[in-house]
Amino acid sequence: MSTSTKAVQMDTMSVATPAVGADVTDVMTNGVNAEVTANGTGATPKLKWSEKIGYGFGDFGNGFMFDLGQAYLTKFWIDVCMIPAGVVGGIFAFTKIFDAFMDPIAGASIDRRKNIGSRGKFRPVMLISSIILAILTVVTFMMPDLDMGGKILFAYGAYMAWGLVYSFTNIPYASLASVMTRDVEDRSQLATTRQAGSIGAQLITGVAFIPIVLMFDSPQHGYLIAAIVMSIIGVLGFAICYWTTKEHVPVKRNTKAESKVSFKDYVKVVFTNKPLFCLILMTLFTISAMNTNNAMMVFFCQYNLGNIALQPVVNGIMMGCSVVGILMIPKLVAKFGKKRTAIGGLVIGCAANMLNFFIPTNVYSFILLVTIGYVALAIPNGITWALVSDVIDYSEWHNGIRKEGTTYAAFNFSRKIAQAMAALVSALILSLTGYVANAIQSEMTLTGIKAAMTLYPGVALGLAALILWKLYDLSDERYKQIVADLSNGLWEKGKIE
Repeated sequence: MSTSTKAVQMDTMSVATPAVGADVTDVMTNGVNAEVTANGTGATPKLKWSEKIGYGFGDFGNGFMFDLGQAYLTKFWIDVCMIPAGVVGGIFAFTKIFDAFMDPIAGASIDRRKNIGSRGKFRPVMLISSIILAILTVVTFMMPDLDMGGKILFAYGAYMAWGLVYSFTNIPYASLASVMTRDVEDRSQLATTRQAGSIGAQLITGVAFIPIVLMFDSPQHGYLIAAIVMSIIGVLGFAICYWTTKEHVPVKRNTKAESKVSFKDYVKVVFTNKPLFCLILMTLFTISAMNTNNAMMVFFCQYNLGNIALQPVVNGIMMGCSVVGILMIPKLVAKFGKKRTAIGGLVIGCAANMLNFFIPTNVYSFILLVTIGYVALAIPNGITWALVSDVIDYSEWHNGIRKEGTTYAAFNFSRKIAQAMAALVSALILSLTGYVANAIQSEMTLTGIKAAMTLYPGVALGLAALILWKLYDLSDERYKQIVADLSNGLWEKGKIE
């Protein structure tokens, strides 16, 4: 018996003609294009490539602000501001955990939005927040002339404010994909363009940031100017996304139920949605692996390879190849499915990183293996965005209430914890192995840098592959049935309603 035969009607009102004064409203009255395909199922039309590419520019803009903190703020605080490495690890860990608990607040606030205009529910919040985020990105790379205690407090305050605004930028951006289309192929392509935008930003910032810093005699001025340039580009990326995308999916919303979001609702979103819970666990390891790689690259090039100027070269090769690799996502997904393609990438990334740790350090073998590992990780990271949109629809189908912001906030919680894990791995290994800023490092320190750069990502990606293989059970075939149910106004009679 098919899943749809077990479903019950979500509401008796027509999407096109909601009852006057009813609690259930249709988002298409808020500027959403609710075109119907020829088969009359209520599915959205195929997206134009201009819109798919425009969506990718959102993560392109995001990367110009987010990636700076992950890749360069550790070095700025330790080597320029002279804050001890262990303290820097504590700053990152505390602020990321603080940010993680702010995500539900941001998600709930977005879900409660009323009087939605012609530009839709998510895009206006995303654009306004991105401008504020750009300003705070620059602030994080400023350091007033204070004593050490003052510097530490400033770092805490600036990065906590940055993280809060980042939630109000990234949650609506990520939620936007779920209301652009429910087509499996289109979602795979949106995930591809999003990952292409992310890797493109990493490529440009990874190649250009340090050379801009080195143009100035004062490193403090160099970091500040580089942050200003990158932040301006970041806002432009979000602006392109804002002007080129639309919310096409006609969603019936129970405004009375969805306006009341409590901690109980947040827990319900996570623990009644097994696919989401699996993605949360997996992301702890994939994102911490990627961020540790990015944070340690400048240290590895400067000390283990002996030349900081190699950093933009290695990043250029590694991320340039990743851009090519993620363009294969739609074909790989069409052939193997999202789950098997993601697992394959994680296994290859695990093997490449483990080899890179155990063989002697050599610039050529390092570049080859780190590139293979990063490309292999970029593919499942790209697919994850399609999986998140799928689990948002699964949550609506399973519980009868759609909460994009809250669902994505639950997922984003794991990303923030993963970022905290990466910061602790990076900064604490430097501290525990005796790192001394701007000096020749001991063999113990060099080994620690190499372990953080390669061994930790290898182990983390292996665990992520195991989690996805054993726990994720929302197949592409099952998702298509869920889409059919939702298009016909059906939802599963779940245990919790």
